Amino acid sequence: MDTAAVLDVGLDALVLAAKLSAPVLVTALVVGFIVSLVQSVTQIQEVTLSFVPKALAAGIALLVCGHWMISELVSFTHDLFARIPTLVGG
Repeated sequence: MDTAAVLDVGLDALVLAAKLSAPVLVTALVVGFIVSLVQSVTQIQEVTLSFVPKALAAGIALLVCGHWMISELVSFTHDLFARIPTLVGG
């Protein structure tokens, strides 16, 4: 297994990790921004007011995007298993 193959697998894994985490992170970012905007306008500074909506939104994002996330992960794993003969034998 040469250095280029390791870098290729590592790059693919990092891109997949970014793709899989993006829906939850972007949802939490948008909801957090909206809640903080509402808090600054109304001057209500309650910690649970910012945490609960973000947690609910992240859960909903996981429910909506979960099937896609699992299928991407399974596809990546199948591709890795298909690469094994060329990585080890080459």
